[in-house]
Amino acid sequence: MMLSERLQAVCALCPHVECLVDIGTDHGYVPVTLVEEGIVNRAVAMDVRKGPLSRAAASVREAGLSDRISLRLSDGLDGLQAGEADVVLIAGMGGPLTVRILAAGEEKLSGVKALVLQPQSEIGDVRRYLSMHGWRILRENMVLEDGKYYPMMEAERGQEPLSRLQLQYGPRLLEERHPVLLQYLRHEERTLLMVLKKLKELEKTSDEDRSLETTKSPQDADKDGGREKKETERAGAERRAARIAQVQMALELNKRAQGGDVR
Repeated sequence: MMLSERLQAVCALCPHVECLVDIGTDHGYVPVTLVEEGIVNRAVAMDVRKGPLSRAAASVREAGLSDRISLRLSDGLDGLQAGEADVVLIAGMGGPLTVRILAAGEEKLSGVKALVLQPQSEIGDVRRYLSMHGWRILRENMVLEDGKYYPMMEAERGQEPLSRLQLQYGPRLLEERHPVLLQYLRHEERTLLMVLKKLKELEKTSDEDRSLETTKSPQDADKDGGREKKETERAGAERRAARIAQVQMALELNKRAQGGDVR
């Protein structure tokens, strides 16, 4: 069974344990691979939809692993018994959904030793949740596949406060000066610089428009909407100024990250 580079990297983060549960298993490729390679002895493959679960069942039957991989229709961790799994794997979901699943299933995580997570978005929110709920990021990886960057992590029980820089880019990725992270940072910096340039151009245009506005007579101002128009323009300028500040802050974070400063 050929896995994508992303899923291969996810599998490589899984520790050797007795039982792993894969949330949102889709085709079931990951639990099949982990059992076949002897990384886990047993697995539970769960999905909230019947279609993916039936595809996973076909993968399990084809691999001859029906006695070692069980399949369950489940919303998040609802179908898991407390103490049943050693590792919970959630890959390919958005960050907010990943956090929701972990938060809603906290009681089911009582016997879980590790989490393997590969959020598709808002990964900083996932790291923040882990840091605030007794999880420490043990290992991280990041791969570039089909033009997209995929950060991922293994977390264990423990405490680790994270700085804003670590939340955004990953404490272990920063420590290791991970080559794909550095590539991502350079790509993000180029994008942010273009955004900053466009925002400043918009700000300059708005300043010129306001300068012209002051030359109009009161009658012209009433014709154009008067006070309401000025308030709209002011609000727009404030939003642009806030966005410029955010972009500049992100650029500074990128600069620090590329320099190896993880504080």
